[in-house]
Amino acid sequence: MVMGDLVREVDVAVIGGGPGGYAAAFRCAELGLEAVVVDEGGRLGGTCLFEGCIPSKALLHVAGVLAQAERAREFGVDFGEPRLSLDPMRKWTAERVVGKLARGLASVARSKGVDVIGGRAVFEDSRGLRVEGDQPQKIRFRHAVIATGSAPAALPGVSFGERVMDSAAALEIAEIPERLLVAGGGYIGLELGQVYAALGSAVTLVEMTDGLLPGADLDLVQPLARCCERLFAKIHLGTRLAALRETAAGLEAELESRGAEAFDRVLLAVGRRARTEGLGLETTRVTVDQRGVIAVDERCRTGDPHLFAVGDVTGEPMLAHRAMRQGRVAAEVIAGRPSAFDATVVPAVVFTDPEVAWCGLTERQAAAAGQAVKVATFPWAASGRAATLGRSDGLTKLVADATSGRLLGVGIVGPGAGELIAEGALAVEAALVAEDLAATIHTHPTLSETLMEAAERLLG
Repeated sequence: MVMGDLVREVDVAVIGGGPGGYAAAFRCAELGLEAVVVDEGGRLGGTCLFEGCIPSKALLHVAGVLAQAERAREFGVDFGEPRLSLDPMRKWTAERVVGKLARGLASVARSKGVDVIGGRAVFEDSRGLRVEGDQPQKIRFRHAVIATGSAPAALPGVSFGERVMDSAAALEIAEIPERLLVAGGGYIGLELGQVYAALGSAVTLVEMTDGLLPGADLDLVQPLARCCERLFAKIHLGTRLAALRETAAGLEAELESRGAEAFDRVLLAVGRRARTEGLGLETTRVTVDQRGVIAVDERCRTGDPHLFAVGDVTGEPMLAHRAMRQGRVAAEVIAGRPSAFDATVVPAVVFTDPEVAWCGLTERQAAAAGQAVKVATFPWAASGRAATLGRSDGLTKLVADATSGRLLGVGIVGPGAGELIAEGALAVEAALVAEDLAATIHTHPTLSETLMEAAERLLG
C-alpha cells in the first residue's frame, strides 16, 4: 500500500485548526468521539493565533506601553524618549506569546487524543475527503466540521505584495515605514494603524464611509476618533483608494477626490472573506452563497446531514469567540446532545486606544426597527477611577426596553472596555432589567461602577 492509498476512518474530521476547529475537536474528544484535525499548516491556532488576534494584541500592548510612558509626563514621571528594537519585539511576540500558546494547544490535543494532520483537505463526497500535501491520505468520517476560517479581502485591481500588505504581513513588522497608508477604517485598520503610528510611522487612513468603525454606535466611536485624529497624520473619510502605482521611491496612491499621495507601504484592511474555495464542496450538499459563506442552522448543520460548519465560513460576525462557541455546539450535536447556538448576544471588542466594546442592540438599530427604548450614558469624566488613571475620555451606554426596562444593549469605550463588556453581555443574555444592574453593589473606585451608574440613570 502506498501512502496515497491510506484510508483512515474516524468519527469526526475537522477541517481547519483555528479556534472553531480545535474547540470542536476538543469537545468531540471529551464526548468520546474520535476526532482528527486537518490543517494546512499542521498546527492548531489558525489565523487568530498566528496572524490575527494574538499577535495584534501583543503589538497593541507595546503601543499601549509607549502611550502610557508619554502620558506619564503629565503627572511628573519622565522615562525619556523610547528606543525601539524590532528584533526583540518580533522574538517576544513569536516565541513568548504566539509560540507559548501554540505549544499549549498542541499539548492539550495530545492529552485529549486529537491528531493533527498537515495538509489541504478536499471533499470527495459527503463521507470522505482526501488530504493533499507531503503525507497524502484519505479519511472516511461519520461527520465533518468545516472550520477553514477567512482570508483578507483585496480591492479590485490591487494585489498584495512586498509593499502592499495584508494584516498578516503587517503583523510581521518587517520595518517601520516612514509613510503608511491604511485602507479601511474598521477594527483591523484602526488597530494596526495605531500600532504603526505608535512605532513611528506617519499614518494616513482612508475609509469609504463617512465614519470610523462603520456600524458601531457613534457615541462610542467619537472618543476613539478624537484619539486617532491626534495619532494619525491624516484621516480621509468618504474616500476610496482608487489605484496604486509602483514608483522608484515606493508607492503612489490615487485617493478618490483627493488626488495622488506617496507612501512607502500600504495596508489593505477592507474586510475578510470566507475561505471555502477549493474544498470540493460541490461534491456535497452544502449550500454556499456568492460570498463563499456556508449556510447553517442554529445547530451549525449545513444542507448536508453529515457536514457541519463553524466560524468565519458561516459569515458575520467573524469573531473567534463566536467560532469557539459554534465549535462546541457542533460537537455536542454530533454526539447527540440537545445543543444549539442560541446566544442572545455576541460581544465585539476593538482593541484600540481607547478600546471600544459593545453587545446587543444599539440605539441606531432600535430606531431602525421602530423599537421603543430608553437610553442612558455615563461619561467617565464623572468616574473617580478614570480620573486616577488619567483617562476620563470614556463612556458607558445602556439601551433598555422602554416598557419593561430589560437591558437590550451595552456599549463601552475606554481603557479595559474589552474586559468590562463581559458584565454587559451577561446582563443582556440573562435578561436582566436596569434595576438588577443598578442594585448590584460594584466595588469603588472601579471602572465597572460606570455600568451601575448608567443603570441608575436609566431608572431616573
